[in-house]
This record gives sequence, structure tokens and C-alpha cells, in this order.
Amino acid sequence: MSLISRFFGREQRETVTTSDPALAEFLGQRVNGSGFVDPARASGLAVAQACISVISQNLAAMPMNVYERSANGGRERATGHPLHSVLHDQFNPQMTAFEGREFLLVSLLTMGNAFARIETNMRGQVIGLYPLHPSTVTVEKLDNGRLRYRVSDTRGTSKVLIQEEVLHLKYRLAQDGVMGVSPIQLARETFSLALTQQDQAARQASRAFRAEGALVFPQKINSDTKADALQKMRDRVEGQAETSGILVLDGGLDWKSLSISAKDAEFLDSRKLSNMDVARTFSVPPTVVGITDNATYSNVDGESRALVVRCLAPMARRVEQVMNVALLTVEGRKRFFVEHDLAGLMRGDMKARYEAYRIGREWGWLSPNDIRSWENLKGIEGGEEYLSPLNMTVLGEREDRTDGE
Repeated sequence: MSLISRFFGREQRETVTTSDPALAEFLGQRVNGSGFVDPARASGLAVAQACISVISQNLAAMPMNVYERSANGGRERATGHPLHSVLHDQFNPQMTAFEGREFLLVSLLTMGNAFARIETNMRGQVIGLYPLHPSTVTVEKLDNGRLRYRVSDTRGTSKVLIQEEVLHLKYRLAQDGVMGVSPIQLARETFSLALTQQDQAARQASRAFRAEGALVFPQKINSDTKADALQKMRDRVEGQAETSGILVLDGGLDWKSLSISAKDAEFLDSRKLSNMDVARTFSVPPTVVGITDNATYSNVDGESRALVVRCLAPMARRVEQVMNVALLTVEGRKRFFVEHDLAGLMRGDMKARYEAYRIGREWGWLSPNDIRSWENLKGIEGGEEYLSPLNMTVLGEREDRTDGE
């Protein structure tokens, strides 16, 4: 850095992160036991696609609200705040809030990073979010510790954005403390095995699962006879997809199979295990993504709740904390905060839900209007009343009330 730059404190690029998956792919780290696994191919696995869809769609479908802290320690929806409309209704003029949040979550789960350009008004309030594909963003760490984002477009030009202009979600921090690490790369051996098995199944299917083997003659034959027999066998077996499966082998000819069947190799069971490992990578219960080999009514219901507690809730908190820091100012965070409403995912069936409402109403912590709001019903007159059970009054008040009567 020059003396003038040091004097004025200009921001200079110090390091460029090398954890970009696209860069690893460009340098030739392809699918293998310990190298780079292409996120596009890995996320195309049926179970991986189901896991990513379950997480991204469920969280994107849940209301994401901006709340204002009240004086009594409660909260109120800040529907008048510009950020509430962005997160709840419309990310930008071309994208709904559901589409934008889903895009960010899919990028986070496949690439390990998700980016969005922040648009603000004259008061510094966020009025729009424009998601960016991770492959177009390069993150640079400056001498002063701040981050700078260089965004490329299809025309080959780039634009530099400062830290306050970008929403950056990370799945898990890499060693550099700047970029996130993709769950696909963290479990690359698992995905590499699953992709290899998928390729093998595809090759077998392309050959109509025809067995590989050898034609064994009892005596030595010349090369012309050998070539003629081989060509006739190929014409009969490989030349047509539909065959009767009946062959006449004369002259003492015998067939020796050289391939191992999928059953003998336990190929199908191995693929099932790989599917389970992929689901574990994303912390998604097996029955949620259609692995129902050991499913019962009780464990399906339990795993649906486990999805919320062990998978969706931590992911929601990860997103909320980054958005609170990036989309609200220091002063704004003293009054407002962003949070998902996951109550809908934990409500259960109607009978269980109404039983919970009854308990809450009888024991005094729910009012009729609280219950009606959760059921998307409008409030009623006098619906703010809270009950107090007689046997739960403060000690001494019951005697005073009895004496007064």
C-alpha cells in the first residue's frame, strides 16, 4: 500500500477467498472420494432435492415478520415498517417474498452462501432485496477487516458493493471466517458415493440390465469362428431392446457370467443407506423425504415435529440473526427485530390444537381473541378477557374476598 493510501485510509484488497465452489471446479477438482463435488449434480439426487425443497419451501412459506418491542416486554407486528413488506410480501418488483426467501435458502443449502443486494430509501430503511447467484459474487477481505463484494454479470462487467449493501448468509463459517461452507462439500464422500451409485444404476438401465459374460467353447476355434459367434450374440442380445430371452447354443457352447447381480452385490441396500446418509447431512428425518421403510404412524408424527425442532428452527435462527444485523441499524435493533413465525408448523391436528387452546384458556394465559387470531378469525367484542382459576389466586386474597361478601 502506498504512503498516500495509508494516509487517507483507503480500502485495499488483502485476500480473496478461495472457498468458492466454482473456482474449485475450474481448477479440476471433480467428483472423487476427497475432492470437490459439483453442487448442481449433488443437489440433483432425489433425496438431496427433497431435503432442500422441504427446508427452503417450509421456511419460505412461514410468515416472516418485523416486530416492535413494547414497554411491557411484549411485541407488536410493525406492519408499517418498510422492511416488513419486503420480507412478508415482495422482495423486489420482480420477485415475491416467498420466491426471494426460497432462492436464498436453496443457495445456502447447495453452495453454502447466499447473497442479496440491499436497496434502501433516503432514511436508510430497506425497501428491496435483490438475490444474487453465489457464482457471480467474489468476496474480498480488506486490511481493516471489512468485506467488499464484487458482483459479475453475464456481459463480463463487475460492480463493487460495500459490506452494508449486501445480505450475506453463511451455512457454516470456513477457516477464513468470511465464506460459508456447503453441506454438500462437508459430506462430499457421502455425495460422491451416492452419485457413483446413481451413475452405475443408469449404466445398467441403459443396457436393459443385460448381464456381462463369456462364450466358452469346449475346443479351440479359429479367429473367424470366434468373431462370427460374438457378432451373432451381439446382434441377438444387444441389437434389440426387446428380446424373448431364449437362445440356442449348440456345439457344446456354454455361457459364463462375469457380472455380479445387483442383489448379490447388495446394490439396492447400499443405495438405501446412501439415501439415509444424504438425509442426515441436511438433518431431515427420513420419512419427511419419502424414506418409509421403517415408518409407522407414531414415528411419522414424531419425525414431523423433529423436522421443526432440529432442522427448521436452527436454520430460521441462522437467517434471522443475519437479517437483524444486515437489514436493521444499531438503533433500529433496539426497537425492532425480525423473526419467523413457526407456530403453524407445531400446531398439530385440530383435536390436539383445540385441546391446547382449552387448557390455555382455562388456566388464564390465553384470551378468546388470542385463540381466534391463531385460527385466522377476527376478534370479538370482550374477547380480551383472561380467566383466573379460583384455586390459583394469590394467597390471602380469597379470604379477603369472602369476608367482603
